Amino acid sequence: MRSGIVSAALAFLCWGLFPIYFHAIGEVPPMQILAHRVLWSLAFLLIVLALRRQWKWLAIVRQPRVFWSFAASAFLLSANWLVYIWAVKNGHVIEASLGYFINPLVNITLGFLLLKERMRPAQWAAIALAALGVCWLTWQSGTVPWIALFLAASFGGYGLLRKTAALGALEGLSFETMVLFPFAAGYIAWLTMNGANAFVNAPLDTTRLLLVAAGPITAIPLLLFASGARKIPLSILGLLQYLSPTIQFVLGVWLFHEAFSSDRLVGFVMIWAALALYAGEGLLRSRSAKKESVET
Repeated sequence: MRSGIVSAALAFLCWGLFPIYFHAIGEVPPMQILAHRVLWSLAFLLIVLALRRQWKWLAIVRQPRVFWSFAASAFLLSANWLVYIWAVKNGHVIEASLGYFINPLVNITLGFLLLKERMRPAQWAAIALAALGVCWLTWQSGTVPWIALFLAASFGGYGLLRKTAALGALEGLSFETMVLFPFAAGYIAWLTMNGANAFVNAPLDTTRLLLVAAGPITAIPLLLFASGARKIPLSILGLLQYLSPTIQFVLGVWLFHEAFSSDRLVGFVMIWAALALYAGEGLLRSRSAKKESVET
């Protein structure tokens, strides 16, 4: 239990600190960062797979249903990465964090709509309260918080596809990067031929090292998460997941000094209250179920 909590917490801590990494390579355009993230992630994952001699799963992805399922999840993952990178580099860290605060509620909604999962009254109330918060933010700013909604929806759709996937975390991410590799490699080759490859043109070796580091920076938190998730209850994992957007929110306010008015705070408080209701109800149900199992 203890090692599981530590592993999962470290994963969410890494994800929470991502804005610092993307700010450090601010001179590289978002699309190039995405392409390099795919290339170096695949290189790192292939090394891990080779060390573990974990190749049997390649036979499974030859099945058309599995292949196209992961092609779809790869598309959603890359779209999520691209918008998140763009948001961080353009001063929208706070709104990006909002997307990952909303994500658990999006997961519940998708489960209800697509998997026919039953929703409890407290979950309905949490979604209604969060929707009210989003409406408030839209009315207060005059624009829909599209970054937050896109990040929540794309990662929710990605999670839905991976929930019923035939591969584990390591194998799944490896195959998704394999699917994206031809596009990323072709884009980098085109940039190189046109003299626009930031990796080649970077005046400092630091930029090159940071781009290469995108591989382990992407894969290691996922492996930590996969390890921790197997060892701890979902109730604890559900609470730990708020660590990442909380860190991002704090970074946006205190490190990057993004504007955060009292009017905007009202919308965030509504969404935080919705999450507190959702998490609290889930925790109470988990404890009640555990108590009943012990008594029987």
